[in-house]
Amino acid sequence: MMETTMTAVELTGTIDEHHQLQLDGVLPVTGPMRVRVIVLYPLQDDLTEAEWLRGVSQSPSFNFLKDSREDIYSLEDGQPFTDEI
Repeated sequence: MMETTMTAVELTGTIDEHHQLQLDGVLPVTGPMRVRVIVLYPLQDDLTEAEWLRGVSQSPSFNFLKDSREDIYSLEDGQPFTDEI
C-alpha cells in the first residue's frame, strides 16, 4: 500500500443543530477533493473555580488528607513565593 503525504490545516468552527460542521474561515486548498477531518471538542464545559473546589472537597479520593498524619508542613516551612514578572 502506498503512503500519501498529508498536510494539516487548523481552523475553528461550530457544530450546528443538524450535526453539520460550519467552519469559521475558508480552507486554503482547491477542491473538489476528499479530505480527512479530525474534530477536537471539550468533554465538558470548563468548570468555574468554585465548582472545581466543591468537586475536589467532596471527592472520596482526597479523604486521606483528613488524616492528621498528612499534616507534615506548617506555615513556618519554606520560603514565601512572590510572582515577579
